[in-house]
Amino acid sequence: MNSSRSPRPEYAGYLYVHFKRESADGEQIHFALSAGNDPLRFDDLNGGKPILHSTKGERGVRDPHIVRSPAGDRCFLIATDLRVHANGDWDQMQRRGSRSIMVWESQDLVDWGEGRLVEVAPPEAGNTWAPEAVWDPEQDAYLVHWSSKLYGDAEHGGESYNRIMYATTKDFREFSEPRIWVDRGWNTIDATVIGHEGVYYRFLKDERSRGGQAPQGKSVFSETAGSLTADDWKPLAEGIGLDAISQGEGPLVYKSNTEERWYLWIDEFTSERRYVPFETTDLAAGRWTQCEEYRLPKDPCHGVVLPVTSEEYARLSTAWD
Repeated sequence: MNSSRSPRPEYAGYLYVHFKRESADGEQIHFALSAGNDPLRFDDLNGGKPILHSTKGERGVRDPHIVRSPAGDRCFLIATDLRVHANGDWDQMQRRGSRSIMVWESQDLVDWGEGRLVEVAPPEAGNTWAPEAVWDPEQDAYLVHWSSKLYGDAEHGGESYNRIMYATTKDFREFSEPRIWVDRGWNTIDATVIGHEGVYYRFLKDERSRGGQAPQGKSVFSETAGSLTADDWKPLAEGIGLDAISQGEGPLVYKSNTEERWYLWIDEFTSERRYVPFETTDLAAGRWTQCEEYRLPKDPCHGVVLPVTSEEYARLSTAWD
């Protein structure tokens, strides 16, 4: 693959890729497109029906994420291989779940091909949740990360907790041996990263029940480092958004196409409204303000917002008419 970096294109809108709540067609890949270059108003494409269906593995996909190649010539879409509808046994999903992720690849954001299932987690992992990818120039490869519970025996017995794992790849076919990226000694899931001026900002969910040693459990926290593989990340903020939501997960973060402003969506997963957007003009401050006006599609679950060019926007807006 050509890994040379292209100049940053001029973006004219945003694509929101997501899944919907557990239902026959919910846990598949859904697309929504912004109203022009408005970063906070989105409408589902394809009449709210899935754009992509998984026919492999668990035959359900959640938590999709898209990354552009550094050359800008293609995008990779990855997602959790998991179907909760008609199942609901969360213990078994984390003890005996899929160790693979679904991968699609596209040069135009419309034609994604059949997709493939790729094993990335080690045999001791019981689950492979919320995979995301970020290009790491230090390694000249994509760093792909996800959450896994790790068990000490082949039967995956006993107690465990979710850590954030990672592996590297250049083509989303061959992956390096997985390594632990985040291990707090307690459940940590739903990591997402954005870089700005030489600093990486990482957002994660503290999955512990709130109370005792986890006064801000079931909420999102953030930290920073100068390298994706740094040993020490500095704490930045905890309990993000808890003045506006009761609890949150599945953070997604993106920059405005037109100004120095960033948006952070947090999934209030026990409410009907689901994603709630926040904004800041200073990533380093760690302070986020709830957005007053926004329009999201129905049932907007854990996903990603990707800036798109005018050509991509036009193609997406008519592809499923």
